[in-house]
Amino acid sequence: MSADLQTRIGRLNDVLCAVNTLNWDARTQMPEGGAQTRGQQIATLMGIAREMILDPAMQDAVDAADGAEAEAVQAAIDHHARLPAELLRAQAENATIAGAAWARARATSDFTVFQPHLEKVVSLARESARALGFEGHPYDPMVQTFEPGETAASLDAFFGTLRAGILPVLDAARGRTPPRSDFLYRDYPPELQKRFAADTAETLGYDFTRGRLDTTVHPFEVSFTRNDVRITSRWTRDYLPMSIFGSIHEVGHALYEQGIAPAHTRGAFATDMIGLYAVGGTSFGMHESQSRLLENHVGRSPAFWAAHFPRLRDTFPQQLGDVSEAEFVAAINRVEPGAIRVEADELTYDLHIMLRVRIEMGLMDGSLAVADVPHVWREAMRADLGVEIEGDAQGCLQDVHWSSGYIGSFPTYTIGNATAATLMAHFDAARPDIRDALDRADTGPLRDALGQAVWRHGRSKTRAELLAAVGATANDPQPYLDYLRAKFAA
Repeated sequence: MSADLQTRIGRLNDVLCAVNTLNWDARTQMPEGGAQTRGQQIATLMGIAREMILDPAMQDAVDAADGAEAEAVQAAIDHHARLPAELLRAQAENATIAGAAWARARATSDFTVFQPHLEKVVSLARESARALGFEGHPYDPMVQTFEPGETAASLDAFFGTLRAGILPVLDAARGRTPPRSDFLYRDYPPELQKRFAADTAETLGYDFTRGRLDTTVHPFEVSFTRNDVRITSRWTRDYLPMSIFGSIHEVGHALYEQGIAPAHTRGAFATDMIGLYAVGGTSFGMHESQSRLLENHVGRSPAFWAAHFPRLRDTFPQQLGDVSEAEFVAAINRVEPGAIRVEADELTYDLHIMLRVRIEMGLMDGSLAVADVPHVWREAMRADLGVEIEGDAQGCLQDVHWSSGYIGSFPTYTIGNATAATLMAHFDAARPDIRDALDRADTGPLRDALGQAVWRHGRSKTRAELLAAVGATANDPQPYLDYLRAKFAA
């Protein structure tokens, strides 16, 4: 890659890292009154990023270079040439304003407060789909922004197989006597939850010299190159697992970003030039696989808590003084259908995702009106999980994604679950030392293996290529179904 192209990509990454900084601030500490001007600030920077990509000098630099980096930039030039600048600015401005409206609507459990903003999000998404073009479904270009290669048709097939495999396991699990879980809902002071989360993050390998832990409404991870990767969580006073597993989940994301090879810093393989996002993970689905792997395959394992439950009980001696380690492990792995996705058990989690994807597809093709989302949500939760939704905050307002304009991102959560199981099946077959170490609550060998197989490559390899390198196939539901059956139906 030529020095000119490298310099231009580095500057683009700098601008997108500034966008990430403004978004991090907006979601952690910005006063509500700053939403409108913050949206304008982000829109300005996103517009500058787009202009940098479409600058004729960038095309000249690509033409004078060769290699995968130049190919990635050319793909970005082709993509953004199809999208009007006014559309990008409208989406960026609306995201911050809609985010503030979503927070108000969620606080009052009133969907009508958010409805006009979601209608604009959907309208802008449809406009993007028309500009980008599609042959099958208007959802296709949306999901491909987050997970290249996926379509509405491929997701229907993948989800159909998973759903057919999950439902019988769910029926079997529901037939068992549920374990005790009352202690999870006791009073847990937030400051102690945060201390435990920070200690756990460090134990799992999160480097606090290149990161920090903050409080937010909806947990997320964000990076400003591999040298500054931040995580957030929320401290629900009357439900302990939210902070524990939300934090472990975000650590999984953060380890991926901190593990990107230094050579990719500020480069093409640490920059999503199509989504205009400074990120080293190759796709949202691959990113989610790392967080779900750490959260579920490691964080919910008996071996993990054999090492860490004493520390948790020391942190909360009054709340957990009458709880055994075995009771705690059983409680955090119980199958208990509920309303909240981020609190869902492993077995029912993907049914939450499938609902959101069905709604997104309906919104995109016009078969579902925004005003009907709360009703459709309530009916689906009743039919799929037997759960009654008591208010919009518990239903269709629980996730921040739509306010951010992230229509098309939800499928990547289930793709991540399947990919995590695929990677662990590979390691169990090829690297038994990893499982031996995990049985001692030592995640070092697993981190080393993931670093070599996934993290270091950044965006230089696709999810399919990373899996092919370990002899696996992308979107193969079998390893995931095998894992769920072994854990919940055995």
